[in-house]
Amino acid sequence: MNSVPIAENTDAPRVTGAVTAADPRAEAAGEAMLARGGSATDAAIAVMLALTVVEPQSSGIGGGGFIVRGTADGAVTSFDGRETAPAGADPQWFIGEDGELRDYRTTVRSGLSVGVPGNIAVAAKAHAAHGKLAWAELFQPAIALARDGFTMNVRLNESLSTRFDRAGLTEFGRDLYYNADETPKAVGTTLKNPAIAGMLEAVANTGPEAFYASPSAIQMADMVKAATPRSGGMTPADVAGYVAKEREAVCGTYRGYRICGMGPPSSGAVAVTQILGQLERFDLTALGADNPVTWHLFLESQRLAYADREIYLADSDFVDVPVKQLINTEYLAQRSALIRADAALESVSPGTPRGVTQAFADGDEPPENGTSHLAVIDSAGTMISYTSTIEGAFGSGLIHHGFYLNNELTDFSRSPEKDGKPVANRIEAGKRPRSSMAPTIIYDPDGKPVAAIGAAGGTTIPVQTARSIIGIIDFGLSAEDALGLPLIMAFGSRVLVEEGTWLEARKAEFEALGHGQIVARKPPLKAGAIVWNGAGWDSARDPRLKGKLEYTK
Repeated sequence: MNSVPIAENTDAPRVTGAVTAADPRAEAAGEAMLARGGSATDAAIAVMLALTVVEPQSSGIGGGGFIVRGTADGAVTSFDGRETAPAGADPQWFIGEDGELRDYRTTVRSGLSVGVPGNIAVAAKAHAAHGKLAWAELFQPAIALARDGFTMNVRLNESLSTRFDRAGLTEFGRDLYYNADETPKAVGTTLKNPAIAGMLEAVANTGPEAFYASPSAIQMADMVKAATPRSGGMTPADVAGYVAKEREAVCGTYRGYRICGMGPPSSGAVAVTQILGQLERFDLTALGADNPVTWHLFLESQRLAYADREIYLADSDFVDVPVKQLINTEYLAQRSALIRADAALESVSPGTPRGVTQAFADGDEPPENGTSHLAVIDSAGTMISYTSTIEGAFGSGLIHHGFYLNNELTDFSRSPEKDGKPVANRIEAGKRPRSSMAPTIIYDPDGKPVAAIGAAGGTTIPVQTARSIIGIIDFGLSAEDALGLPLIMAFGSRVLVEEGTWLEARKAEFEALGHGQIVARKPPLKAGAIVWNGAGWDSARDPRLKGKLEYTK
């Protein structure tokens, strides 16, 4: 079945680079590295560091991330900087002395939620393998933003206004971001964060050991442990022992395009590959982007992929994750055969790929939230897709040296077992929680680099990413138009449609197809993409951010 080509074929060399990020100041940091002759890896690290300063609600060095890298000749690898549970953690981590699950909100705002941060370690590992500029040079834009000050924009102001309980949990957070009456400082205010500047300078000059094996690292571990209402809290040894890992990327195909992403502990690439693979037998181009049937099929494929996700996906260092079986074309064809164009499935269950046993139960992970995605393509055609996170907005609320520490451990299942079966994504010592992050790179049918894409928004990330890929490949949309496609997502028997879009006005048609309760909301969406347009790289951030990045209100 033919798809719409991304761009007309051209023999013109792909010699210019591009950067996309959720904040233009971070984007500029990456562009500066490319202008100095840096690699895509150099630029991506500079962007991540700058986001720590200007987008504190979403990501940064207090969290972790995944990096997918692909060269012009098709070599793909990935780097795992996901946070880890402390050595003292056990499957009863979220259960109180009374035998009941601890209150979720209280858990988040405590040391129970904080994993050992991985972003500095994964940046150092990627830079050692693929960096061109000096390590210290990558830190300079972020240091300048923190030391000299950056301007409060609408988006940060709005985020602060609804999350005082986390952003203002500490005295440092209240002093930096809030007025005495607990309202956020005004849009346009210059914010200076010398504490972050000092930490970044130390890591720039000394290397990652300034973060992981230093008096500062001991202070971080001690602070987290003191905020942990049980034994087994974070120790300096947990911090010093953190290891970022190079992983095998997960690659599949869709209409001749090669699509690669991050494997376990992320569920992103498996989910995206399954969603697309199960849809390949349908002519989405002929159906069109504004046809409810198109998105009904998309919903059904989501439901099948997420059913598998809940049972099989977790940290592959602890669980035997059958990645190859889950994305096997024969298995995807079997799952696709369950999808009908004229009616929704009455129920959805996980599949059983050949040779695989369902040894685990479905857990009870809370919703994922804040994250940031960035992408870079350099003059050599090397693509970097990097998703970075501290989990919820402002993470745990705990602040160390001016940056927020993650609440990533709440991505584990709160219950360790169900009906006598262990949950694959239960917490264990040193384990990395399952993630929805889906940094993705794409090669066209001729093997040329054609796109780097990803998203933020918790469990919506694989859906956003797959939706945008469909927009690019099936509908021939520009990067921004693909990112701007409305979101529709299944949550069990409920269906979320993006409020204010044409999907909301046609809820009755989805109901007629057999979908349950249709709920219209504005979900947390923030995708980014760089796409080859035939003459150059088309860089875009989610159009929903328009107006949110301004400095006046």
